[in-house]
Amino acid sequence: MKESSKGTLAATSAFLLWSILPIFWKSLEGVPVQQTSAHRVVWTLLILIIILGVRGKLKELIVAIRSPKVILIHLAAALCLSGNWLLYVWATLNDRILEGALGYYINPFLYIILGSLFLGEKHTRMQMVAILVAAVGVALQFPAVEGVPWTAIGLAVTFAGYGMIRKTSPLGSFDGLTLETAIMLPISMIYLCMVHQSTGAFGNDPTVSLLLIATGVATAAPLLCFARGARSISLSLLGILQFIGPTGQLLIGWLMYHEPMPFLRILSFAVIWLAVIIYIISLRKKFQNS
Repeated sequence: MKESSKGTLAATSAFLLWSILPIFWKSLEGVPVQQTSAHRVVWTLLILIIILGVRGKLKELIVAIRSPKVILIHLAAALCLSGNWLLYVWATLNDRILEGALGYYINPFLYIILGSLFLGEKHTRMQMVAILVAAVGVALQFPAVEGVPWTAIGLAVTFAGYGMIRKTSPLGSFDGLTLETAIMLPISMIYLCMVHQSTGAFGNDPTVSLLLIATGVATAAPLLCFARGARSISLSLLGILQFIGPTGQLLIGWLMYHEPMPFLRILSFAVIWLAVIIYIISLRKKFQNS
């Protein structure tokens, strides 16, 4: 198999795994969101440390984090990431999977806006049209949910903010995530110790205990696939594949968990998909001309 084919398979696997994660989080429906997220930090950090240790890169990370600037960058990134994790799991457990999908659909368009405002990036006219069309689609969600889709907006803002902050860091994806989860670890451990004194950090059900440990795998596995794929395929293809995630979430929320899909919500997602198509075409043209 060619390297590009392996990269495409790895990236597709990452986005497919992200697309079905709502099913996993739903299996932890009886566990408080904070407890689930705390376990996620602990077990993800353990897996990442093992991976970096096997790769012989722990020393490089230790040297890099001696810089106060690097610590501050990843402290801000950890705040965005922890907020995103908490909000996503909360949304899934509170029957807002469709809103979560909306957040990740609009995330690429938010990247375009932030890149233009803060990084001086220039975008094509077609990409700006895609942003406007996506904005119309999001606006249609307001009457559909009878209010502002704060969950979707929160997910998009926290993840886009995380991406923007990470752009200023010299650390790679796994090194950075290891540092960020290490920053989150003290609060997570304090919370789990407090829970343990009352109901038990792992709960009273062995199945739930195993699922809480598996949160690390659920977090790290798609990241490993994504990192492998991102090294081998073009950004344009990566940009196209990223819409697999929210599409899977949309279908799961609608067809599996029967979240309401009134006409306005259907129209909203149809308009957003039109924006996605325009965006994909703009990416293809950009890389064909480069």
